[in-house]
Order: sequence, then structure tokens, then C-alpha cells
Amino acid sequence: MKTGKEKFTFYLSGLLYFLFNLRLASTFQESVTATLWQLLQTVPYVAGVTWVIVAFFQYMANGKKMPWDRRLRLFFAIGIMAGLIYAIYEYAGVPPTGGG
Repeated sequence: MKTGKEKFTFYLSGLLYFLFNLRLASTFQESVTATLWQLLQTVPYVAGVTWVIVAFFQYMANGKKMPWDRRLRLFFAIGIMAGLIYAIYEYAGVPPTGGG
């Protein structure tokens, strides 16, 4: 990350990742708990998919290492998509499992 534009877009993608995984509730504490639970549920999958894609890109580049900021941008992009899909599933009226 050399230019100001690269830094800005990096931080913006991190903020969007957080916003797409933000879960709002009636109180601040419930929102924090729901957001942390959301992240705990999705981060392992997002990290795994990112790892596979990075490994593929490095293989295609004859072993040349991908810079850390590109890896994080890829992680944020995959995390944004996962957060969006999970939010649509969660907020689309799917009844919670359990009693009834």
C-alpha cells in the first residue's frame, strides 16, 4: 500500500466487511453479542476460502507470494459476500429452529 488511494480503499473494504457482518438488536450489548457470534460463525469459512484462493493464485504465479494487503482485501471481499448472503437468509423470514 503505497498511495493514499490504496490505503483509503483498503480501510473502506474493512469497514464494509464490518458493516455487512453487523447484526443489530434492541440494546448495544445484544448487538455486540450478535455481531461477534456472526463473525465467529463466518470467519473460519471465509478464511478457508481465502486461503484456497490465495494458494491457487500463488500456484499460478509459480510460487510468487501475494502481498498481505491483497490477501486481506480478498478476505474482506469474500467476507462481504458471505455476510450479505447470511443476512439475506437471516432476515428473509426464516423461522428460528426450536420449540413450537
